[in-house]
Amino acid sequence: MRQVSESLAGRASYLTLYPMTGREQLGQAGCGLWERLLDNPESDWMEILNEQPDHWEDWRKLVRRSGYPTPVLELDSDDDRTIWFDGFVMTYLERDLQTLSSISALPDFRRLMRAACLRMGQLVNQTDLGRDVALPQPTVHRYLNLLETSYLLVRLPAYAVNRTKRLIKSSRLYWGDTGVAMHLAQEDQPRGAHLENLVLQDLLAWRDSKVNQVELFYWRTSVGEEVDFVVEAAGRLLPIEVKTTRRPRFRDVAHLRTFRAEYGEQSRPGILLHDGDLLDWMTPDALAVPWWKVL
Repeated sequence: MRQVSESLAGRASYLTLYPMTGREQLGQAGCGLWERLLDNPESDWMEILNEQPDHWEDWRKLVRRSGYPTPVLELDSDDDRTIWFDGFVMTYLERDLQTLSSISALPDFRRLMRAACLRMGQLVNQTDLGRDVALPQPTVHRYLNLLETSYLLVRLPAYAVNRTKRLIKSSRLYWGDTGVAMHLAQEDQPRGAHLENLVLQDLLAWRDSKVNQVELFYWRTSVGEEVDFVVEAAGRLLPIEVKTTRRPRFRDVAHLRTFRAEYGEQSRPGILLHDGDLLDWMTPDALAVPWWKVL
């Protein structure tokens, strides 16, 4: 980009191409059912979801496999994917990153990436992160910005009615691809945060394919009540909670119900994505859905 003298301002449009969604990996076009759930009354949700074919897969395998075309379509073993991830990270560190900004201390940058992967789904605290990897806060701030600019890192803002507060509140940390995150963190087993990240990847691909603006947030109260994702589209809100449980219980939808009570008619009923088979209304304002029915 630095060698391009003409900006093409007013003559170019840009699209963000995220890693492949679950449906794309199955040979289908598109993302999850977010659009249909938002556009249809909740009385139709059960019918819409029941129409979906059963394509259950262990989400842990999906996390490890990544969403990049080569490991998805061409590589069959974890060992082959590990070699590919190694090459991907090295190319990013030694070439792409140097194009964006000259980084002399690559070991420090790699250490920060690993620490950020281990904090997937957590609130960003740059001071604590810097303390853990022995880097000053301004350096951590710069490195996180580079990771976000290059689409490896995703910072999910907090939802608030006041738009200024959205900018001030701490973000939650996620990654653009779960396979890369697992490789960088050197984790053997995916955690619940990885399933959250998988859902977020699908939401991001859907959001950035739309002409009409859609925004994604998380929600957290001062007393610690949380909802993993909040979709804001055309003045409507859709709260989404993600759990790895195979047997969802009433307490799993408690924070979804709190959110619905807080925002009233502006909010659609909450959706609990889980790892089991139950597709049913847990309460009149919270629907339990197997994650693979939506994604």
